[in-house]
Amino acid sequence: MNKMGLTLIYLWLVSLCSCQQELIEYEKGDVKVCIEQGEQWLHDFPLFLGINKKNPPQIAVWLEDTQGNYLSTVYVTHKIATQSWQASGGNRRKEALPHWCYSRGVKYDDGLYLPTKKEPLTDGISGATPHGSFNIKLSPTTALKKFVVKIEINHSTDFNEAFPKLAKEGENNYSGGKEGSGQPAIVYTANVDLLSGEKSFEANLIGHSSPDGSSGEINEDTSGLTTALHIVKRITVTIQ
Repeated sequence: MNKMGLTLIYLWLVSLCSCQQELIEYEKGDVKVCIEQGEQWLHDFPLFLGINKKNPPQIAVWLEDTQGNYLSTVYVTHKIATQSWQASGGNRRKEALPHWCYSRGVKYDDGLYLPTKKEPLTDGISGATPHGSFNIKLSPTTALKKFVVKIEINHSTDFNEAFPKLAKEGENNYSGGKEGSGQPAIVYTANVDLLSGEKSFEANLIGHSSPDGSSGEINEDTSGLTTALHIVKRITVTIQ
């Protein structure tokens, strides 16, 4: 299947409401991705003088074929799409959503695989992270019957004992320094088969991304994660 043709396999809309409420109109055959907030959806991000800001997570949602080949990004949060980080100190935050970055495979002038201010992602697929549960609408073409929905999620400065702020660069648990991720991004997948007769597919946690963003690999060992496991409660993909 032509990869360029697959960049137009969907339309997406984001509802800034509970997944149980509908502000989006769906037609038969549409696909709804519902991301339900968990207890740790909002995280205290330090600003200055002990003042914190409640930040929602960074999120990327994209499609792959059943062989693991990247097809197209559906939705990604504005900060990583445009490099509009707060208090980053020039850090490009390659550790934010590295599995998505490497899956896209777009290498920029500085050698990193994430968008730049000069070359941001288009507005059509980026937006601010909602402060609660939200839906994404997909309208697949008739050509796409089996695909994988991947979701990568991460908080900044979400440090814990396994991924501390004082970890040194080069150590396995280094995550970008004092303004880095702390606990690495986590990745969920849902295998969708439009021919199966099933109407709902739940996304499963498959592991965490590279803590320092140096690769796009997935580590299945989540034993060092704590609050990161509670950013989302559930992710479901539903066929309308």
